[in-house]
Amino acid sequence: MDIKAGDRVELKKPHPCGNKVFTVLRVGMDFKIRCESCGREVMVPRNKIEKNIKKVLE
Repeated sequence: MDIKAGDRVELKKPHPCGNKVFTVLRVGMDFKIRCESCGREVMVPRNKIEKNIKKVLE
């Protein structure tokens, strides 16, 4: 997948706050993403997040 820092992605499973849209902050072996509704930042392994991305938003 071609995902860069600053992209917005929609995941298949929602964050505990109920939101599915996240902003990508850092890309590498781990992705650092921020929930758009509550602002929580999470580090997720690359292989796990690439399976869970539903679509890249404009």
